[in-house]
Amino acid sequence: MRKLFRVFLTTLALSACMTGCSSGVEEPATTSEVETSVDDEIKVGFAVSTLNNPFFVSLVEGAELKAEELGVELVVVDAGDDVAKQVSNIEDLMSKNIDVLVVNPVDSSAVSPIVGDVINKGIKTISVDRGVDGQTVDVAIASDNVQGAELATQYLLDKLGANAKVAELVGIEGSSAAINRGQGFHNIADANFDVVSSQTANFNRAEGLTVTENILQANSDLQGIFAHNDEMALGAIEATSGKDILVVGFDATDDALAAVAEGRMGATVQQQPSLMGAVSIETAVRLVNGETVDPVIGVEVELVTAE
Repeated sequence: MRKLFRVFLTTLALSACMTGCSSGVEEPATTSEVETSVDDEIKVGFAVSTLNNPFFVSLVEGAELKAEELGVELVVVDAGDDVAKQVSNIEDLMSKNIDVLVVNPVDSSAVSPIVGDVINKGIKTISVDRGVDGQTVDVAIASDNVQGAELATQYLLDKLGANAKVAELVGIEGSSAAINRGQGFHNIADANFDVVSSQTANFNRAEGLTVTENILQANSDLQGIFAHNDEMALGAIEATSGKDILVVGFDATDDALAAVAEGRMGATVQQQPSLMGAVSIETAVRLVNGETVDPVIGVEVELVTAE
């Protein structure tokens, strides 16, 4: 009886294979068609810049949900915006024999050497939201930060008019997000505004408050502020309370969307961090499975206003 049962199972398996394996060319897998095998679990290391920011919390949550859906083992390490800690985190992930590294750099240049070590070890590498300077990762996933900053700056121009006095709150210097958002801002601002100040507030709400207060002391006639992210923009709103100063942010976090709806913030640029996190895990699976993946995957952005 045992022999007959084994024969039956073997025949059933062969039949299923013949049914599912046609000789025709298949369409590329869609998002819902990505699969992994339980017998060959994929291990992904996710090195995030910080979890003390709602944007990156959403990024990781999107990755975690997709990893659970696809049966991927996901190891998340938080650098707390500390470059040295992120380097150590990535070294630790390498020792855990990960198949893929997903890195969201604290500093795009500073992490370059350790990411190079990861690549040289033969580990597939994906950058998400921020790039890695000087290294060719397998896939770069990001929003179009230059376009997003241009949308935000054009909004300021439409509302304030040419020659208005504006300030820029810059993110973490050296990060690709700060570089690209700064580029998008200056693409429009330099020819149309009187940019009275560009100061770093490190993507941090408390620093955004302090830096804006300092800017206002020297520029009481300030009319607008572009902040490289919503956390700094929300800090700027606290500092400008009661003043007629238009503030625009970037990321469309829940707090920022509420501020826009209430008229406290003019606009914010909507990214999709949860989707970026999910796409990073899907892409990791495809890389491990030997599929062809575009080297750059862009996630669309749009301007969100009260209207």
